[in-house]
Amino acid sequence: MGLLGMFFMKSCGEFWGRTWNIQDIFTLAVILALHSLCAFAPFHFNWPAFWVAVTLYVVTGLGLTLCYHRSLTHRGLRLPKWLEYLFAYCGVLSLQGSPIEWVSNHRYHHQFTDTEKDPHSPILSLWHSHIGWIFDTRCKFGGLGGLKNVEELKKQPFYRFLFRTNFLRSFALGGLLYAVGGFPFLVWAVGVRTVLLFHATLIINSVGHMWGKKPWNTGDMSTNNWWMSIITLGEGWHNNHRAFEYSARHGLEWWQ
Repeated sequence: MGLLGMFFMKSCGEFWGRTWNIQDIFTLAVILALHSLCAFAPFHFNWPAFWVAVTLYVVTGLGLTLCYHRSLTHRGLRLPKWLEYLFAYCGVLSLQGSPIEWVSNHRYHHQFTDTEKDPHSPILSLWHSHIGWIFDTRCKFGGLGGLKNVEELKKQPFYRFLFRTNFLRSFALGGLLYAVGGFPFLVWAVGVRTVLLFHATLIINSVGHMWGKKPWNTGDMSTNNWWMSIITLGEGWHNNHRAFEYSARHGLEWWQ
């Protein structure tokens, strides 16, 4: 761990029943800032900003589901390296972490699904599984071996670069959007788009492990929800995915 990493892991004291470090506080501040930005949406709406937000939602969402999840985490999908890197970069712009962090966390989730070691299981609480774990570094990596389960990604210079410059990518995009379309582009294409995709992803961890249909006996709490599949570009068939986690397809029926 470098000096910067040690700085972010420095304890800030105990409140709300647990110990917080600088990274937890920083993450909370970013999430609150993005949600606050959404409050301006009704007052700064225009159609160009709306359609840029929709386009970026789809592009960054594909980066998460196609690259982060199905290709990098489970290797259910093989992409040419240039296309893999392109989609990985799109995933970074979702502000949901670098590929190294996201993949490591998700592999731990599959390894310890719905147990006390699961980073985001609703067995603790609905709040924890949806968003509470985001603000607790210990839930993501503490006691689980750190980033040792993504050695193949850590060996690649491109992914190490994204890991070190994760937030800079989104700050640069925000600056570009503001330069092109002013405050409405910033509100809709950064604030609204990022927050909606953020909660769409997290709802798989919470609602997707509590309510829905379970066609497969997977030994965990995963469920299928058609409406979640719409907002997550196919990730809502979560029980299917848990039954066949190395499959690139999550929708197994023709209507899925």
